[in-house]
Amino acid sequence: MADSPLETVPAAGGAAFAELLLSSHLALTGRPLCSPHWASLHEAAHWLYTDAPFGLLAHGTDPDPKFFYANRTAQRCFGYPWEEFTGMPSRLSASSHRQEDRDGFVRSVHEHGFADGYNGLRRNKSGEEFWIKDVTMWDLVDPAGNRRGQAAVFRDWSPAVQPR
Repeated sequence: MADSPLETVPAAGGAAFAELLLSSHLALTGRPLCSPHWASLHEAAHWLYTDAPFGLLAHGTDPDPKFFYANRTAQRCFGYPWEEFTGMPSRLSASSHRQEDRDGFVRSVHEHGFADGYNGLRRNKSGEEFWIKDVTMWDLVDPAGNRRGQAAVFRDWSPAVQPR
């Protein structure tokens, strides 16, 4: 099992992907995704994948988009390792009875380039629901103006049902 996509999947975890994530977020929201403190984009990619204190996901542009990126925080929350997360249709991150809510959020991003302030229930690998909170989702747009997918960051999460 690969420990990090940075070497095994350069298109998803390398410096070019970090640049796409960071520059698209800044251009569309007017805010940096996080405080930059790296000497290089390769260091940024490594930090975003291994150390970021927030969940970070990205999916492609297909009609039924599939995840091609999930940082370690997102992997822990959803309970999927890299190999299972990437390639999974992003719609499967929400229970079937939560699809309308999720689809509405994704549509808003398509219409406006980004949306934020979202809170939603998601489902982990075990089938348990949990809240993702303070979500921002944005289009990944390359320098030529081509949409390459969408990314989402969630800065907080909690179980759907609090233990007694």
